[in-house]
Amino acid sequence: MTLRRLQALFCTAIFVAVLGSAYTSFAKRPLALNSSAADAAAAKSFLGRWDLTLKAPDGEHPSWLEIRLEDGKLAAQMVGRWGNARPLPKVEISDGQITFVSPKEEEDSPADWVFAGKVSENTLSGSVTGPKDGPWTWSGRPAPLLQRKTTPEWGKPVSLFNGKDLTGWKMSDPNAAAVWTVENGTLISPGHGPEIINDKKFQDFKLHIEFNCSPNSNSGVYLRGRYEVQIEVDSIQEPPSHHTGGVYGFLAPSPELPRKTGEWQTFDITLIGRTVTVVQNGKTIIDQKEIPGITGGALDSHEELPGPIYLQGSENSHVAFRNIVITPAKE
Repeated sequence: MTLRRLQALFCTAIFVAVLGSAYTSFAKRPLALNSSAADAAAAKSFLGRWDLTLKAPDGEHPSWLEIRLEDGKLAAQMVGRWGNARPLPKVEISDGQITFVSPKEEEDSPADWVFAGKVSENTLSGSVTGPKDGPWTWSGRPAPLLQRKTTPEWGKPVSLFNGKDLTGWKMSDPNAAAVWTVENGTLISPGHGPEIINDKKFQDFKLHIEFNCSPNSNSGVYLRGRYEVQIEVDSIQEPPSHHTGGVYGFLAPSPELPRKTGEWQTFDITLIGRTVTVVQNGKTIIDQKEIPGITGGALDSHEELPGPIYLQGSENSHVAFRNIVITPAKE
């Protein structure tokens, strides 16, 4: 999202500053368990990936958390309401409770967000202080493995865009001033406007989509409404996973193809469970890689459920789309 992109530009400098100031005292004992054997045993129930939902006065916000042990010390990364997966500067487990901190710079907030929670009956839940209208509550379930037992048998292709109007699509903000338009058989993003979401939901599928970037433009294709495959010509300064064809913040395209403006390009994307393959302009750039979790801007964190295709309209300038065809796996 727009805030996400600004944060990505300054992430490294901010992270160093945070570690050097607000967490100086904690840095002497970072990411460590309490010394008791009981706490070490209790940590096992917190380890792994969690699909989180933050519950705020304005609604629910999807999030994602991974807790792991590295050389006997705790480490964590998180996807918040926007942005990419990022390491957390503080996480600790003591007396059966986990505490982790998301820096204020990442949350666009005057205060750091401090999460505290416990595991009960396979649910991780707690509260977070730091939001202006907080405290909020949050809860999470272990992220599903999404492992398919058999090779998919593919159904019939379904065209998601008729080339004439927005039938089958809805904008995330129906009252937005900048809107998606259909011109000369193409679907055009508004730039700093709403997202556009297809009405149909899918689990495993093959997606063909064609796109054309104007100068300084940025958009993305969200798979199941949760995993963004990036489209951009304005993010060369950002990490490779933020570049065209990457799964935002998780998977970088390799090889990375040259940026193009004013030319039609293609994505052929196969998503089976968590495993994604991305072919750009006939070249495989991500080959059967696992997507660890949701990316910033996800519609929800319910990874076990089918979801829609949605296209990002909140970023810079305009990207045109056409020939959006999905082939679902048969049940």
